[in-house]
Amino acid sequence: MNKTIKVCIVDDDEDIRNGLSWMINNSEGFECVAVFGSGEEFFRHIPDPMPDVILMDIGLPGKSGIECVKLIKEKFDNVQIIMQTVCSEDEKIFESLRVGAVGYLLKKSPTIKVLQAITDAYEGGAPMTGEVARKVLNYFQKPILDKTEAFLSDREKEVLEALIEGHSYKAIAGILSVSVHTVRFHLHNIYEKLHVTSRGEAIAKVLKNKLL
Repeated sequence: MNKTIKVCIVDDDEDIRNGLSWMINNSEGFECVAVFGSGEEFFRHIPDPMPDVILMDIGLPGKSGIECVKLIKEKFDNVQIIMQTVCSEDEKIFESLRVGAVGYLLKKSPTIKVLQAITDAYEGGAPMTGEVARKVLNYFQKPILDKTEAFLSDREKEVLEALIEGHSYKAIAGILSVSVHTVRFHLHNIYEKLHVTSRGEAIAKVLKNKLL
């Protein structure tokens, strides 16, 4: 890993904050640059520069994690936010994605999964633990993208499927044997056709509107 990925943690559980920050700071290629116990504390002391990835507790006191994501993404669109929670509730998953989160992890996830999720988010992926991913994919029973047949090309559907499965832009390029530039070109067209502006919005719209 050439660049150190800078991470911020927002969680009201001190033990979880301390555990995550220790783990991140003791893992090569990662650095925990800020830790906060609430959304209000984060907004009082906004990191400068902003981290690459934020691990956000969904059940924060005061402003919820979902509210924080919305506010952060309005001002800092480039930061990648992964939601963390103790349980995988369907509506919270979709709402988090809709407002701009790019991934969803259960707090019981092992260290290697957390670090991989941070890396995936940084590289353009949409990381989710297996349990959450299964819940998302099983939420709808119809074959993928039935309702988008009329306006998405076959290649665009392949790119979108890979995005929903959590692959990074680089990984999608490898899977489809195209350049990362080509992947970004297809995603730009997909976003325009779905009337969205981000990965999270695209995934949330496909799932929530039963485009799967």
